[in-house]
Amino acid sequence: MDGEGSGQDGGSTDESNSEATAVGESETALSGTRIDPFVSFSERVMQVVELIAGFVLVVLFAIGVFDLGLQIVEEIRSGDISEPLVVIGFIDTALLLFIIVEVYNTVIAYARSDETARILRLVIFTGVIALVRKAIVFRTGEFETKTDALMVAASYALLTLTLGVLLYVSYQYVGSEGDEPAGL
Repeated sequence: MDGEGSGQDGGSTDESNSEATAVGESETALSGTRIDPFVSFSERVMQVVELIAGFVLVVLFAIGVFDLGLQIVEEIRSGDISEPLVVIGFIDTALLLFIIVEVYNTVIAYARSDETARILRLVIFTGVIALVRKAIVFRTGEFETKTDALMVAASYALLTLTLGVLLYVSYQYVGSEGDEPAGL
């Protein structure tokens, strides 16, 4: 009888542990079930806000293209179209428009929940374009000393080199699937 009593006690202990585990799991599942609709709603709201941000960028791009066109027409009429600083100003504006395009692509990639590697590359491209833009319009005369100009130029060069290396690494070691190395 002692054996039976032990077996029953052991069985009832196992049953009570199973019941406690089941209750704990059901509470966790119930808690997750209560949260899931709110999480889904917040994700939909976030996606809508991301799309609105994308539309804002489209409008900014359109305004920028129109403005660039007006600037070119004005410079043609004034005869200043061939001056180097005017042309550099056009290039600066065009590169700014490319930055808007890259930011738009990044926002849309987030909205689509694209792979991490694609989003990373878009961010790097945006940084490269921004630095190239700064390098094109860089004028040493805007700085108080030549040392200041040299420090800024060296900083731009270092940042551009770093972004180039990051871009190279992302293409070499991150495959088309996103987060996996290209060799796998």
